[in-house]
Amino acid sequence: MSQTFDYELIRQLANILDETNLTEIEVEQEKLKIRVARTAAPVTIQQGGGWAPPAAGVPAMAAPVAVSVADVAKAADPATNPGAVPSPMVGTAYLAAEPGVRAFVEVGDTVKEGQTVMIIEAMKHLNQIPAPRAGRVTAVLVENGQPVEFGEPLLIIE
Repeated sequence: MSQTFDYELIRQLANILDETNLTEIEVEQEKLKIRVARTAAPVTIQQGGGWAPPAAGVPAMAAPVAVSVADVAKAADPATNPGAVPSPMVGTAYLAAEPGVRAFVEVGDTVKEGQTVMIIEAMKHLNQIPAPRAGRVTAVLVENGQPVEFGEPLLIIE
């Protein structure tokens, strides 16, 4: 029996665990079931048959958290988050003013409206990206030096 795994979906589910402080998340689509847990238990994937037994010595997991596929898809797509800050242009994102200095913002920082949250270099011009609203930074979605597209979510301010 040939199995294909959606590693990107597993990564997105793991990121949802980190962002929401959930301990476990499970998604089921057709004959594919994926459960990701924050405990020492392995990622378990079921395709057709029954669950694979956990490794010996693995502690018992908490009760499953009910999450719909639609909720996972929505949470996995940062662009649908109402606090997402989209890129106003195509370019290269920089999280700090120069190498070796602290980033403009980090997860957990509180920002004021208009405060510079990053720089996007486009056509040799450095464009400061201001916070569109005041709030707390809950996620930085790009890495330093990463190319970004117009409309791509850069960070989330809630």
